[in-house]
This record gives sequence, C-alpha cells and structure tokens, in this order.
Amino acid sequence: MNILLLSFILLQSFAFSLANPSELLSAGPSPSPVLDTNGDKIRTGSNYFVLPVIRGRGGGLFPSNVKQNNTCPRDIIQESLEVQQGLPVVFTPVDPKKGVIRLSSDLNVRFFTPTICARETIWKVGDFDEKLKQYFVVTGGVEGNPGPQTVSNWFKIEKLGTDYKFVFCPSVCSFCKVICKDVGIFTKNGVRFLALSDTPFRVMFKKTF
Repeated sequence: MNILLLSFILLQSFAFSLANPSELLSAGPSPSPVLDTNGDKIRTGSNYFVLPVIRGRGGGLFPSNVKQNNTCPRDIIQESLEVQQGLPVVFTPVDPKKGVIRLSSDLNVRFFTPTICARETIWKVGDFDEKLKQYFVVTGGVEGNPGPQTVSNWFKIEKLGTDYKFVFCPSVCSFCKVICKDVGIFTKNGVRFLALSDTPFRVMFKKTF
C-alpha cells in the first residue's frame, strides 16, 4: 500500500512539472555575477568606470559630439589617454529590483552625469551608418520598458577569458529579429568610437564611490 501511495505521489509530481515548465526553469542556477576590479559583485544603481584591460590603448568612455551635431552629446568615445577614466556608468537590469548584475542578462547602461543632458545618457545601438557601414553605440536610449520598442537599448555583459565584454544580443523581445554582435572600438581620424564589432572591447569595471 505504501509503495502504491509513493508511486501515485511521484506520478502527480511529474505531471505537475510537465504542466508547469517554468517551475523547472526557475529551479536552474542563476548566471554568475559580474565582478569589479576589487572582486566585488557589481550592484544595480552603483557607479563604475568602464576601463580597457589592455594597457596603452586609451582610457575610459564618455559621451561626445563628433559625428552628430546635437545639443546633447550622442557619440560614445574612448578617452585617448590611459589616465583619463571617462564618465562612470550605472547598470540597470530588466528587473530593477535585482540587486546584482549578472552575466548574459539584459541590462541598460547609463552614464552618470548631473547635466542638462541627463535624459540623453542611456546607451543604445543607433541606426546603421550608411557612409561608414557601421552600427555605432550612442546615447539617447530609454531605460526600462523591455519590449520591441526598446530593443536597441539592451546590452549584456559576457565573460571573455578573465576579462569582460559588452554584447548586443537582446532577449527582451521573443519575436524581434536582432543582430547579435560584440561591442568594440571603431577608429576614424584618431577618434575611438564605441560600435558593434567582430573584435570585442576587453573591459573591466572600477567602482567609483
């Protein structure tokens, strides 16, 4: 009798799992956290400098007007000198209640800058530049509201050996057709632009305060 009862319970549990696949998915382990240069977990809402891993190839990132003639800067440029750390950024995941930034998870990237252009600080992939045959990463995106209208605003952080890289491959829209590429550096006239690339920009994250 006990054996029959146990068999019935197991069958009921198996049937429930098949009817609720999300239960199985949620039981899986969370992606690994992204770590800063101190080995601490990167936190939602904290400020970090995005710095190159390879020495002697410029500094941090900052918004600037180079290609575009706007009131607020839209291009994202790498500082020419290694000692220049650029502007810090803030990471916000799809679920802003999540306190830790994790690998392979959709997130918004925002420059932390208390200026009149505060609404022009969210990273996004811009329209295809026909002249330069290039997709550039620019500012002017929208934070939150995941879906087809904001698909260009979502990035991921992936591991690259012992370093990190940014990837554009959003999963916030299941039916959208998106290109999946690394975020790298495109150089023109000595200016180093952030852009989609086959060669990833190796980065590390340094907490500011």
